[in-house]
Amino acid sequence: MRKMAIAAAVALGVGGVLPAGAASTGSPPESTFFSTVGIDAGATVGAPAIGDDKDHGDLWPNCWSDDDHVYAAYGDGIGFGSSASDIGVTRISGLPGNLTGTQLAQGDQLGKVWTPNHTRKPTGMACVGGALYLAVQDLAFDFDDAPAATIAKSTDKGRTWSFDTSAPMFGGSKFTTIFFLDYGKNNVNSPDGYVYAYGLDNNWRDSFSNRVPDPVDLWLARVPATGIQDRAAWRFYAGSDANGVPQWTADINSRVAVLHDDRHIYTDVGTAGRVRNLTAISQGGVVFNKPLNRYIYTSWTEYTFEFYESPTPWGPWKHFTPKDFGGYPWTHAKHGGYATTIPSKYISADGKNMWLQSNVCPCGGGVTDRWAYTFSLRKMSLTPSVPTTPDNTLDGTRNLAREPGTVPIERATHFGQSSYNDGVRAQNEDDWNDERKPLSWWGYTWPRSYNLNKVVYTTGTMFGDGGWFASAPKVQVRRNGAWTDVTGKTATPAYPTSSAAGTNRTYVFSFDPVSGDGVRIIGTPGGAQTFTSIGELEAYYGSAVTDPSFEAQPGTAVGAPWETEGPGTKGIDHDRGWTQQGRNNGWINASDASWNAFKQTVPVKPNTNYRLTGWVEGSGNFTGGYFGIRAGSTPYAEVNYTAPPGYKQLTVDFNSGTNTTMTVFTGYWGVDAPTWLRLDNISLAPR
Repeated sequence: MRKMAIAAAVALGVGGVLPAGAASTGSPPESTFFSTVGIDAGATVGAPAIGDDKDHGDLWPNCWSDDDHVYAAYGDGIGFGSSASDIGVTRISGLPGNLTGTQLAQGDQLGKVWTPNHTRKPTGMACVGGALYLAVQDLAFDFDDAPAATIAKSTDKGRTWSFDTSAPMFGGSKFTTIFFLDYGKNNVNSPDGYVYAYGLDNNWRDSFSNRVPDPVDLWLARVPATGIQDRAAWRFYAGSDANGVPQWTADINSRVAVLHDDRHIYTDVGTAGRVRNLTAISQGGVVFNKPLNRYIYTSWTEYTFEFYESPTPWGPWKHFTPKDFGGYPWTHAKHGGYATTIPSKYISADGKNMWLQSNVCPCGGGVTDRWAYTFSLRKMSLTPSVPTTPDNTLDGTRNLAREPGTVPIERATHFGQSSYNDGVRAQNEDDWNDERKPLSWWGYTWPRSYNLNKVVYTTGTMFGDGGWFASAPKVQVRRNGAWTDVTGKTATPAYPTSSAAGTNRTYVFSFDPVSGDGVRIIGTPGGAQTFTSIGELEAYYGSAVTDPSFEAQPGTAVGAPWETEGPGTKGIDHDRGWTQQGRNNGWINASDASWNAFKQTVPVKPNTNYRLTGWVEGSGNFTGGYFGIRAGSTPYAEVNYTAPPGYKQLTVDFNSGTNTTMTVFTGYWGVDAPTWLRLDNISLAPR
């Protein structure tokens, strides 16, 4: 709504984790149908052309007609015309990235205001039998009530409309926020020829509802395609019989909700005056994704998208949340929205890729995106879960966070960037969202399962009011849709659970080998504003040595988890052709008789036999090269080498004894002359 003052912060967890203060006495279970859910942080395309910054309107319920156009209705704007109205209808032609809008009708042509101090708002559209249908509600100026609704019809593709001018079809604030089930082009995918519609009582959203009950129930009705404007022809879902067959009733008072979700979230926000304690059911859309044979309900809570999926129009519905936008201000890089829909025309042939339509008022929160207040689209992708067998082998150079299909997951993104798998550790994203929350997480989901035994977490920025985990973060792996703690976890170095964690510092969490299609670090966020930060998160199935071939080193200087010793110069060769494998290698240059080395502290299991291997080549004019393992600062097991002119593999076998951490090292004593060493592919694994 153009006039509404947006001022709230809302979020939900992923994989069954409820956020701070989330109350739930009756809510749907978390879905396991999708293995990955990807969604853009903000709208990227829309209509009309880029650069048009006028207030075109909000809500935009839509349908796909037999003429291959999408028809959409807006509230409180100019649409694609030149004069403002509380309601209008448009035609949208083309495909995302090349959309054009045409103004068709507005104002009194589309509906009547039945209640004083109310205005007209579009809530749903249907394209059936070549005709267009538009659900119009009365909505109070303060958004507290929606007492009446009716349905208008157009047989000339939106130019003119007819409706009963004597009385609304629905009254008493029951079933007055109506949105039709999108069954594809001209309702072609309806299994029985009926038109299905969902409805809310009392209000389109509870965010501004002070006098009426929260909308926590979603209702379903159906009507013959020839009787959509005949109130007496409507039948309401009344539950299913013992065989799962849906039952229908003409009595609206005998209906049964198809979805009940009484979670209240964001109960404890940090900014005074912000809307809080929101419910998850709201005006949105339901689309039948035919290729996936799934019904998807797209709802919202002002600062999150609350999505649900079901095998039938009446359920059972399960919840999934692909995006949390956190607290204001929002910018062009990140914004949520309301009245979310998935236009069926824009669903890909395999059902996995689609465009989500949502819109948000630019009058509050600093939203600057040109697509905020018009028919606006962002990419969304869904991958159904299928059983897979992990086949990745023990390879410490393969960062699973960068595998095809990887989708980052987090509690929220402050700046709208989920790019913590781009290989750049010296950056910051955090999950500040203006909520005092008990959990924070960063991780990935995949469309298939992988073997894992290590994650490498690089912090983001430490702020005065947060940025760190206040408790040692756990590592969890998702298996069969459930997140479970890994076993045998060790941290190198130990995580400080305070701002001493430092900015852009790297922590290696190793654990017993496990397989799963998701991994995350999770814990209690620290600071007065309860948030954590991140620079990079890597995932591996490999040796105890992290970054064994220096492939994760972003620059030419040596960085974590590697360290160096001695006064000589050290660095990383990138794509120089001097590697034993991969693209990078480490190097040392010295000109005196001092000791110079690379080293890394690694986790080990006590009383375990290990084999340490590595490859070196050098100038050949020194004999004091040593490769091995230390316990503390004392050499524990090592071999002496003279650096050959070509790469040579070195091997050290040892038992870890009582140690839980040890230090791998590779270096040499100089000879008061120019010397050099290259090293690569250093690995430590049980034998």
